[in-house]
Amino acid sequence: MKESILKILEELETQSALEKSRKVNIIPENRMLAITKETGELLNMILRLKKAKNVLEIGMSVGYSTIWCAEAIIEQKGKIITIEQNPEKIKRAKENFQKAEISENVTIKQGMAIEILTELSVQQQNNNFFDFVFIDADKESVTKYFDLIYPMVTIGGIIITDNMLYPEKYRQEMKKFSEHIKANPNVRTTTSPIGNGEEITIKIK
Repeated sequence: MKESILKILEELETQSALEKSRKVNIIPENRMLAITKETGELLNMILRLKKAKNVLEIGMSVGYSTIWCAEAIIEQKGKIITIEQNPEKIKRAKENFQKAEISENVTIKQGMAIEILTELSVQQQNNNFFDFVFIDADKESVTKYFDLIYPMVTIGGIIITDNMLYPEKYRQEMKKFSEHIKANPNVRTTTSPIGNGEEITIKIK
């Protein structure tokens, strides 16, 4: 792993640990709410196995998960489109991407995820385009996100959804989401206990 990427990942992991310990006082909307390191490693490994080039991320925050993904696709000259609404987090993410030296691999789209996904979904070039998608946004809308994303994913493409098991306050919502996916005969899906619980879904046709 490049030294620049390793260094910023370690910095963000330290920051995330401080936030979770409540040793720093950060207003809720500006907290990282980052994936775990184990989830980052999982994303990175699957991306490498997949040799993914076209990645979509819903919920960038300050870019921790984005950096894990970018590190895996740089050799493939891959690109990530990532969606985030919070301007403060976008500012911090851009700084992190510059430090990690991955800015040229990342396109940030600012705004409401549902609106941006709707816009992307009607663009013909995005049909069966993304070979990897990571969903880590508001849990109330996760099923809508999945349904908008699905036509844009290639056959054999992978969709990973965070927070399937934790925090527990989202568990009922995520259970409904899991049932929704399992009712789709064109995917195979499983829930992994890694991190906060990851739904790993493969589009088979």
